[in-house]
Amino acid sequence: MAGDSRRRIMHFKTFSNLRFQLSLLLMLLTCSLVSAAETAKKAEAGKDQPPAAEETAAGEKSEPASKEDKDVESGTPAEENAADKAESDKDSDKAEIDPDDEAAVEEAETAVAAVARPVSPDPIQVYGWKEKILIDGLESDMTAKLDTGAYTSSIHAEETELFERDGKKWVRFIVTEPRKKGSPRVRMEAPLVRIARIKEPGGESETREVVRLAFKIGGRKLRGDFTLNNRANMLSAVLIGRTTIKELGWIDPSRVYLADDKIMR
Repeated sequence: MAGDSRRRIMHFKTFSNLRFQLSLLLMLLTCSLVSAAETAKKAEAGKDQPPAAEETAAGEKSEPASKEDKDVESGTPAEENAADKAESDKDSDKAEIDPDDEAAVEEAETAVAAVARPVSPDPIQVYGWKEKILIDGLESDMTAKLDTGAYTSSIHAEETELFERDGKKWVRFIVTEPRKKGSPRVRMEAPLVRIARIKEPGGESETREVVRLAFKIGGRKLRGDFTLNNRANMLSAVLIGRTTIKELGWIDPSRVYLADDKIMR
């Protein structure tokens, strides 16, 4: 009887030990699973955040490189050289435009004028393709052709002569209307603005003096650059180009002498 009691006690102790060990093992397994889940959660959250700033040797934090910076850094030397060359060519094209070369200036102006612009709502005066103008220093008016195909205005001049006055270059010339009988010949003097190179239809270029003259057209007072040219073979002794037409207004190619009528659009 006493032996059976001892065996029961031994079995009970063995069972209790096994149950304790099993509980302890289950607890350790649970802790391991929880820890693994926390680690995985932190790793997943770290993917969505930007990389932390790195500290330099001086103790300053350096910002992480952006995508654009990485793209630039990953560019090959050949690509970088090509980009630098393209930018250099663009700058050289701008620098190569000679302001005295009217053909080059006209090409550059064409590229700019090709961009559409809204029409101004303000009233604009309309002029005919031929108008009368009075140049300052003359007593009678002259017939001028308004030509949007010409960049700079031009005036018939004879016996042009360069000279210096107070250390500056001036031009002495005679103005007249060669196709008009009895037209007075008036000697004028004006400061030289520049020497322009005009490309002729044959392909050759010639130099012409450019002066700035004041004139009236339809009661308006303007100043403009005029090339001095022999226009004896032209129908009009004076030609008004685009640089001055921009300040005037619109041109009606079907009518003439509208300046005094002050027609507005």
